[in-house]
Amino acid sequence: MQIDPIQLLQSALDLTLFTFLREAFADQPTTLLIINILVVLSLATVPLLMVFVVGWVERKVLARMQDRIGPNRVGGRYGLLQMVADVVKMMTKEVIIPAGADLWAYLPAPVLALMTSVLLFAVLPLAPAVIGVDLNVAVFYVLAISSVSVVAILLAGWGSNNKYALLGAFRSVAQLVSYEVPMILSILVPILLARSMSTVGLVEAQNIPFIVFVPVAALVFFISSLAETGRSPFDLLEAESEIVAGFHTEYTGMYFGLFMAGEYIAIMFMCALFSTAFLGGYRLFGLEEIVLEGGFYLGNLIGAAALFVKSALIFFLFMWLRGTLPRFRVDQVLNFNWKFMVPLTLVLLFTVAILDKLIFTWFPDITDIGRALIHLASNLLIAAVTLEVVRRGIQRQRQALAPVVDIEHVPELEQAHAH
Repeated sequence: MQIDPIQLLQSALDLTLFTFLREAFADQPTTLLIINILVVLSLATVPLLMVFVVGWVERKVLARMQDRIGPNRVGGRYGLLQMVADVVKMMTKEVIIPAGADLWAYLPAPVLALMTSVLLFAVLPLAPAVIGVDLNVAVFYVLAISSVSVVAILLAGWGSNNKYALLGAFRSVAQLVSYEVPMILSILVPILLARSMSTVGLVEAQNIPFIVFVPVAALVFFISSLAETGRSPFDLLEAESEIVAGFHTEYTGMYFGLFMAGEYIAIMFMCALFSTAFLGGYRLFGLEEIVLEGGFYLGNLIGAAALFVKSALIFFLFMWLRGTLPRFRVDQVLNFNWKFMVPLTLVLLFTVAILDKLIFTWFPDITDIGRALIHLASNLLIAAVTLEVVRRGIQRQRQALAPVVDIEHVPELEQAHAH
């Protein structure tokens, strides 16, 4: 079959190469299978390569926040090859496996941790016509795959035959399982607003970004994302001062590197998922729909750039919090989740579900702006009530801890102190 090289180059430039090849070889099953394999490899390779960029950026940003220079030796004055040097070091370091380790649990754990992070990108819409697979239950797929990372952590701690690693794994699993609850409840809010569990459906439904509708739900999802990825102030997964680096204490060399790569890839995905669910994803005032004469999808490039910038801003918040906040205690983390986050997200979920139904019942011709303002008002009211409840709770705690003084015996106490 003849392929026009001009069209092939154009499809490569506007990010529709695999769609073009699929249409060109639709009647050749073997070739189509090879193309699909290349799609999978591309979706897996790009996040892995981005780890080099994200790791270097985080080092430089945190260094500036802490009045340091950061990487400045390997790769010139800006240390551009520092992450490459780190990967080479990990690949050449000796791999030490504990003598009593359970190899069936110890060896698959880092691979499983990396795989679960990479698989998430299969349903992420990068541009209007650029997505691995558009599932109608894509959000459910994301929640299911992200839950498997808990199994990887438990395998790592259990298979290491190390009490500190096992303790770190149990504590990590407790945190991850706990914060999955508010994360799931908060992601249900944009699902209700969009009437779709497809990530593409979420993006297309946001004529106005959902963060304007439900800023409190967006904040809850952001905090839950911090906890799910083990970032400060929820970095109990690697609390070196308490449990000797946590569940991966006994991993060396590239085995440890797989855990680190999986963590960075999961962070990148969470930032992209937040942008998709609450910031409109690849949408940018309709510019993502631009198609030039000749069929060049310029909108794909604009949409991909918009998603990248939005995700980068969210990742900057991740870095900012890491360089600012101290680590919380495990009891503080769990209390904050079960006593504050979960009740708040339940209230948000029921409020949005009931209010959105009433809006379309009472105002069937309402505009997106009117709908957004009503939801925004309800969210701000919930936030105000929540802050007042928290304020009163803290006030009661302070009063309970305040020393009790018998006013009638104060003169006697002063006289005793005088003597």
